[in-house]
Amino acid sequence: MNDWLHTLANWLEAGQPAVMVTVVRADGSTPREAGATMLVGRAATADTIGGGHLEWLATSTARELLLSDAKPRLMRCALGASLGQCCGGAVWLALERIDVRDAAIWRTRAEAVAAGHTLQRRLLSGDEGSLWSLAEGDPGRGEPAHFWSDGGHWQFEQQVAASRFPVMLFGAGHVGEAIARALAPLGAQVSWVDSRDDIFPAVAPDGITPLCTDTPAAEVRAAPPGSYFLVLTHSHALDFELCEAILAREDFAYFGLIGSATKRASFEHRLIARGLEPTRLIDMTCPIGIPGVRSKQPAVIAASVAAQLLQVREAREAVAKVARPVAITPFLLSGARP
Repeated sequence: MNDWLHTLANWLEAGQPAVMVTVVRADGSTPREAGATMLVGRAATADTIGGGHLEWLATSTARELLLSDAKPRLMRCALGASLGQCCGGAVWLALERIDVRDAAIWRTRAEAVAAGHTLQRRLLSGDEGSLWSLAEGDPGRGEPAHFWSDGGHWQFEQQVAASRFPVMLFGAGHVGEAIARALAPLGAQVSWVDSRDDIFPAVAPDGITPLCTDTPAAEVRAAPPGSYFLVLTHSHALDFELCEAILAREDFAYFGLIGSATKRASFEHRLIARGLEPTRLIDMTCPIGIPGVRSKQPAVIAASVAAQLLQVREAREAVAKVARPVAITPFLLSGARP
């Protein structure tokens, strides 16, 4: 997602400086995670670090910073009664003023992240501002934000990247359109596939790429590893063809097929007859959506399916985080730069 990148570039180009407020550390129960960023301008804010009194305090402090040339500031906020919040955790916020003279640089950074690059940030206590660099693709780091402190000096590192959430959505009917629109604001990169060119909306939401093709199974084979597949076409025969193509792969994150338990049983029987190992059927989700939601209204199905994909995505990220070795970055207590 990271929409604040383009918003920041727009503000700076319009002659409006901003303060970038970033959650650098989150302990216990907090409304947002480390790396969450909001922008504060003279008369407006963009994105959120969690709302409530925490955000009011951060906004007030940021607007004080807008009136000065002060160095970046670190704030610690306990989310208890003294702050009028009941989360119980604590967050550390870094506040940094961004000047209009850097408008062109931020436009370049925003476009680079949208194109698949990773923006890397390092900020040390006492610095005049963050050091930013661009890396090609995913540099392979785990957490998007790292914070160290010895009580006197501190260091913060952050990675800002476009969402790695590729969705292959087959079918542009009413349910397909509702799902596409539900996924658009969630950071998904949706390839929306159908053979009927005139069925797509005139203007697709951001992050949605309509693709008209007579060979949709070829799109299955060309999809990147870790893709999320959703099959809900107008044809049962095409649904089955796509099922075979998807289950021929073993590197997808999720495969959902619209339909009833009866449709699933029919497809299972045919797939096994075609030679599919029965154990692979566990990789096919049908019916789609989170359990307990029975409505067949397209918007309700879309909300349920979007929630299911987010569940799968977060579970996969949690497993990857546990499996990933931790990189230890030495912290220089003397305050000298590495």
